[in-house]
Amino acid sequence: MKELTIDATVGNIESVTDFVNTQLEERGCSPKVLMQIDIAIDELFGNIASYAYNPEVGPATVRVELVEDPLSVVITFIDHGVPYDPLKKEDPNIKLSAEEREIGGLGIYMVKKTMDGISYEYKDGQNILKITKKI
Repeated sequence: MKELTIDATVGNIESVTDFVNTQLEERGCSPKVLMQIDIAIDELFGNIASYAYNPEVGPATVRVELVEDPLSVVITFIDHGVPYDPLKKEDPNIKLSAEEREIGGLGIYMVKKTMDGISYEYKDGQNILKITKKI
């Protein structure tokens, strides 16, 4: 398992993505899976950066763990910000037009649809969000 702790800012999304991609490229991860994971990182780390400590800036930790059988990656996002479970938000009605749909929720919906697993818990003053993707 490798870990990166970094300020939760939108400007650091690229650093987090590079950190995760380095681990996955070493395992021969396909470009399609890398792209799906990159989108998930953008959404999840972006939400932490935008909302967890607002208007302040605080730390976020990203853990990357590769597991065997089946070969998968588990990426854990940890912050000490405001407790928030994005999985409780109702999925958007994607059959409605963009004008008719409520704002928000589409990003986490995409993450739910492209990852093989997603979980959230608030423990010891920390938001802990894990995504799992078979590679």
